[in-house]
Amino acid sequence: NMDIEEAQDRTDALIQAQGLQEKPLLVYAKLVEGVNALGRVMKIKEDDDNSYNKKQRIKEELSDVLFTILAISKMAKIDLGTEFENKIEKDWDKCNGVYKTQ
Repeated sequence: NMDIEEAQDRTDALIQAQGLQEKPLLVYAKLVEGVNALGRVMKIKEDDDNSYNKKQRIKEELSDVLFTILAISKMAKIDLGTEFENKIEKDWDKCNGVYKTQ
């Protein structure tokens, strides 16, 4: 397992190795597409015929979204690990409400 900074660096290295340019609007569009794809997979009911590979598809879509977030954070020169820690410290009460069971 790698930490967030390592993941940011590896993502950036992969992008640079391919000679890809940083195009913020295209990267943003990729993020939106990835989140939408993740949502479609998560809507699959457990008893649906397509649920046999639901977990694998969720893994793939989450990885796509994470890769794109890491690319955006690297382009913006943001230390995502530090910002995540700050978010938890500052806004956990707000975030916590999303994950409470009814």
